[in-house]
Amino acid sequence: MSALTFSDVTVRAGKRVLLDGVSLALEPGELLALLGPNGAGKTTLLRAALGLSPVASGSITVSGISAVTLSSRERAHELAWLPQEPLQAEPIPALDAVTAARYRFAESPAQSRRAANAALERVGMAARSADLLSELSGGERQRVAIAGLLAQEARVLLLDEPANHLDPAQQADTYALIGSLAQAGTAVLCVTHDVNLLAHIGGTPRVVGLKAGKTMVDARYGEPDLATELALLFDVPMRSVEAAGRRFILPVPRHQREEPPS
Repeated sequence: MSALTFSDVTVRAGKRVLLDGVSLALEPGELLALLGPNGAGKTTLLRAALGLSPVASGSITVSGISAVTLSSRERAHELAWLPQEPLQAEPIPALDAVTAARYRFAESPAQSRRAANAALERVGMAARSADLLSELSGGERQRVAIAGLLAQEARVLLLDEPANHLDPAQQADTYALIGSLAQAGTAVLCVTHDVNLLAHIGGTPRVVGLKAGKTMVDARYGEPDLATELALLFDVPMRSVEAAGRRFILPVPRHQREEPPS
């Protein structure tokens, strides 16, 4: 049974069509990277799964159950969401913010704090657990938010640019962590603008491209034609470059692009 299924999903905002008949299935233990230009519908797809963007037609199921029938606790058991922006800089201790992600569990406060501390340790923020969110940088708050996802222990992770505000080392560590979660059986739907960060996951994650609310690409990271498909997706020439035993997919600098014949 699929962990999360979108069946011919259409979402509208007034007269605008944000998603146009999108069908995707995410399996347990699968990592699906969602790419596309700004306004393609990537965040809308995550919000539709969460019930935050009403579906005009089609259906969304979570572990075979209609998403619209889930209670808040049931939804928290199934889906964990990391939005684009980090936690608000409120005067709340980092440990309290992560502990709150355990609300679906029937457990003692001490158990919640132990799980929260373990999650902060995993993202390298245990030493800052008593610090207020308002005292942390944007990248540090992002890592606290990721700790909250770990503490929630949901079956599906919906990640919207998880490397936002992180330095290169933390970006690599975060994507390696995401890869380990998928390998352990968690289903991951990850919005990203940097396909090269997928190299830190390992293996060949699935790459799906959205454009104008429609699925335009469905491939595996590492496929030889991926650069060509992404060039069409983003309307910019792309090329593959080999370096340090890795392949990078990069946009061709404007000054190196061939001018169309006059």
